[in-house]
Amino acid sequence: MSSDNTPSLDELDRYLFKCADIIRNTVDKTDYKDYILPLVFYKTISDTYQDNYEELLEEYDDPEIASDEAFHDFVVPEEYRWEELRKQSERVDEFINDAFSALERENEPTLDGVFRTDFRRADALGDTKLTDLVEHLSTYNLSTHRVPPDLLGEAYMDLVRHFADEEGRDGGEFFTPPHIVDLMVRLLAPYEDGAEIHDPTAGSGGMLVRASRYAMEDPDSGDPDGFRLTGQEVNPDIAAIARMNLFINGYSEDGHIRREDSLSNPQFTEDGQLEAFDYVLANFPFSADWDKDGLRDDKYGRFNWAEEGKLPRADRGDYAFIMHKIAQLNETGRAAIVIPHGVLFRRHESKFRKPMLSPDGGDIPGVDHEIVEAVVGLPSNLFQNNSIPSAILVLNKDKPVERQGQVLFFHAGDNYVDEFYRELSNQNELTERGLDHVVENFRSWNTEERVSRVVDVEEIAANDYSLNIALYVDTTEPQEEIHVAEELTMLHDLRAERDELEARMDQHMEVLGYE
Repeated sequence: MSSDNTPSLDELDRYLFKCADIIRNTVDKTDYKDYILPLVFYKTISDTYQDNYEELLEEYDDPEIASDEAFHDFVVPEEYRWEELRKQSERVDEFINDAFSALERENEPTLDGVFRTDFRRADALGDTKLTDLVEHLSTYNLSTHRVPPDLLGEAYMDLVRHFADEEGRDGGEFFTPPHIVDLMVRLLAPYEDGAEIHDPTAGSGGMLVRASRYAMEDPDSGDPDGFRLTGQEVNPDIAAIARMNLFINGYSEDGHIRREDSLSNPQFTEDGQLEAFDYVLANFPFSADWDKDGLRDDKYGRFNWAEEGKLPRADRGDYAFIMHKIAQLNETGRAAIVIPHGVLFRRHESKFRKPMLSPDGGDIPGVDHEIVEAVVGLPSNLFQNNSIPSAILVLNKDKPVERQGQVLFFHAGDNYVDEFYRELSNQNELTERGLDHVVENFRSWNTEERVSRVVDVEEIAANDYSLNIALYVDTTEPQEEIHVAEELTMLHDLRAERDELEARMDQHMEVLGYE
């Protein structure tokens, strides 16, 4: 039976992680998320519907009113509620597939395409294993009436992170480590009332959720209940996970994930124009191919503001993604984007950096001053899918007057000055102390030796618009200061010790009869 007690986050984590142990060796570990996450979502909406139904029935004493769709975020047909699933002992996979189809049908268009997994596809995941998994998930009542959405949402994201760890390198394609997301979210704070936050390469939706959660605790940010969270994800299975993630975190109405390639087929448009957002957070696939030829005459005018009409290389779409994100910012919009270091200094890409650093915004549509606000260099080995050093590029279309003509460079790639990161068994992780240090220097616009420096754009222009952090902040390992007097004293003492040892050796050799 389901527990009526509200579990703690640790209890929820253990409870959800156990699901992977139950089906281990029956499906490939890269498929754990495809089978477990939809079941968790199914359990959540079924429990929520049942609790809501019973409360309405007690209040109105009318089953018709209690089942009225207007009173429920999601409709769960009676024959497919979770307790009906628990009664199944044979062909459990078929029942789950039928339940998923019924949920999508009864909740069109909200849940269209959310339940993509065919449980009959996994031969080894038979009735016994599925029954064990269903019974384990029945341990807790996951209704949002019992478990607050922020608590359940955090546990759900912990589960997504767990699966990313299980998958190793491939897991990094849909999950950005939370400490990196936290830094990005804090660099864009505070968030205004009614903020529209967008992620064009949304993965599992973690950046959108964490931005909202941060605003809940930030006294300077607006009410996150009025936020609109939107994202686009090219992988249909990951897009489905992102949609479930937003729903579980309480964004059934104001959270929207759409599936398609954000460069070739942007989904957030209005009257033939790209929608513009207050904030953009993104971690795009590094140096991926893009449809350069097909988008040369892009109808949204995203890619044609470099000198001589040059576009990014077809086999290196980093700047194509950056251009797309700039086009998605409204007149006061700001962005935090994870980038590979090569974006900062590759010579053939200086033509793309120059407009972003021009006093009049170059030929970038809707930009009237330089848009680069900060470059934050990160340590290597922070991601599951690569170990190369990366950085966060902060863009601002509404740069404060006092910051115009300047860029802040921050070097958090080494622990020479502060503990910016800790070394874990398989990758590095930014520390809370390191996050605080970066954010404090950014907000105070502070120059600090070997850490950060405010640089005039004229100096950057003189360096052919290179944003290489090492040009502006001393990133070399500091040499230990040499105290000449102390070193001479030590040398004198070592020589005296050597002379004493040689004298003793001569005495021993003489006693033994050696000349």
